[in-house]
Amino acid sequence: MRAVLCPEPHQIRLIETDRPVAAEGEALVRVRRVGVCGTDLHAFQGQQPFFSYPRVLGHELGGEIVEAPAGSGLNVGDGVVVVPYVACMQCVACKRGRTNCCQNICVLGVHADGGMREYLPVPTRNLIVAQGLDFDSMALVECLSIGAHAVRRAEIEPGEDVLVIGAGPIGLGVLQFARQAGGRVIAMDMNQSRLDFWTGTLGGKETLLAGEGARERLSEMTGGDFPTVVIDATGHNGSMAAAIQLCAHSARLVYVGLTTKELTFLHTELHKRELDLRASRNATNEDFQKVIDALRDGSVEPSCMITHRSDLEGAVANFDSWTKPETGVIKAMLEV
Repeated sequence: MRAVLCPEPHQIRLIETDRPVAAEGEALVRVRRVGVCGTDLHAFQGQQPFFSYPRVLGHELGGEIVEAPAGSGLNVGDGVVVVPYVACMQCVACKRGRTNCCQNICVLGVHADGGMREYLPVPTRNLIVAQGLDFDSMALVECLSIGAHAVRRAEIEPGEDVLVIGAGPIGLGVLQFARQAGGRVIAMDMNQSRLDFWTGTLGGKETLLAGEGARERLSEMTGGDFPTVVIDATGHNGSMAAAIQLCAHSARLVYVGLTTKELTFLHTELHKRELDLRASRNATNEDFQKVIDALRDGSVEPSCMITHRSDLEGAVANFDSWTKPETGVIKAMLEV
């Protein structure tokens, strides 16, 4: 069984399929959990770049090995996290260890069919044994790794003021790893309930409601200096363009959100601050391992992010509602 997003957006269909056969260098994974993220929801709405239809969604995956080649280090029954970024290992980025932005990258669930199905063949180098984690936690590793990678790109120093714009699933991961890096973290969102989730459930402290007067309030919170690190996790081009105005002089601005629209801003605002403007795309195996370790030692809390659950059949009925803010979805989890 697989859930297929059809050429016309807003339409997912269940299709019966045979159990696939793993190719050389691949293991066969029995998918147990699939996290639904913004990429999936945007694809459902027809707003995801790098995307073609029909497509089986699903790149936040936890499962178990049912077949593995000899010598792979994988054993039948192992619980595994899927690293969905299949890199070519030949381009300039891969040779520099930046497999997350491989020139020829193939992301499962985006460029190729993903894990909203029972079985998925995966290259063995894209599987990490996650002993000690439950399937829910395994499926959240990819989402949290996006945040961990963005924080690594930001190079946060202990004691720095760090503004994270957007307290959705990716932003919540950024917030937790920015705090772990020693930053004085401020969460900003236009949705008060998301800010309340950060403070009430995840133990955050400083929050800022986006809107009129937010810049002035941020100035007060930082002693007039503004943050030296700003990470935008909204994927909203208006927010991303305006983020420059929230940066301190000499700051680092990291875009982890993705927009399909052009970004426009005054060069003078960038230039006078001598901003470091950085993109953060996907994550590396190093980031995945960092997240797995953080989940094991309890320094990052994943399970509270899951607000909605369904099986594949229920996903067909519920997917449209999950795109609506009033539904209150932080993270929907599919049990396959």
